Amino acid sequence: MSCIHFKDRQARGARLQAELTGIAQRPAETLVQQSWRDFIYAEIWSRPGLDEKARFMIAIAGAASVGHLHAMNAYARGALSTGTYCLAELREVALHVCVYSGWSAGSLLDGAISSVASEMGLEDQESTPLAADDLDSAERMSKGAAEFRNVMTFDGPPVGNGFPYLQDGILNFVFAEMWCRPGLDQRSRRWLTLVGVCDSGADVPIRSHIHAAMASGNCSVEELHEFVLQYGVHAGWPRASRIQSEVFAMSKKIQEGLPFNG
Repeated sequence: MSCIHFKDRQARGARLQAELTGIAQRPAETLVQQSWRDFIYAEIWSRPGLDEKARFMIAIAGAASVGHLHAMNAYARGALSTGTYCLAELREVALHVCVYSGWSAGSLLDGAISSVASEMGLEDQESTPLAADDLDSAERMSKGAAEFRNVMTFDGPPVGNGFPYLQDGILNFVFAEMWCRPGLDQRSRRWLTLVGVCDSGADVPIRSHIHAAMASGNCSVEELHEFVLQYGVHAGWPRASRIQSEVFAMSKKIQEGLPFNG
């Protein structure tokens, strides 16, 4: 981070905060409010290491996972007012958050998006409904297995494994249905997923999704290091420190051409 005069930092932060949240500039009355303006917006959102689309996904998923309604509203408004995402895409974001952060978090986000859309006078356009194809159970499982391989870059649970979570949850819905949906590009889904799995604290999902983010070509090593910094804003530095270690470990595997093996 470059050193800038504190007055310039405040001005940059205030400008970006207003632009990225769609909320008019107002004085920062507390130290926490100052830190949002002078550090998070002035020094993190202004960094060139991640595009704006990625930063919005990380911020929205982070706010949703902890139920921060004000932040959800602000980032949804910002994503729409800047034209970074459209309303139909944000509906897909809420669905994706349901899977990786839970339906309670996704529902809160969906409600925030509805509130912002109403405030902005936006109307939902017709989107692809769930279960829009007429695949039988075996076909859905096969489709899910193929999409798992596409997203994760290694083979997942076998078709017909018989376990409710692995078969009916992971293959049948998460990969056969949600990851295949056309309403959001795979790179955007990747950032939402990374926030959810990193919040989970679960070793295998964290490592496998960080590895897959790079192996799939969705994210570069450098972008994942930037992800850790912005993720720390939501999750705190201790949890971000753990994720930083996993990025180091998984990027070493990628550089050595090694597949994910747990």
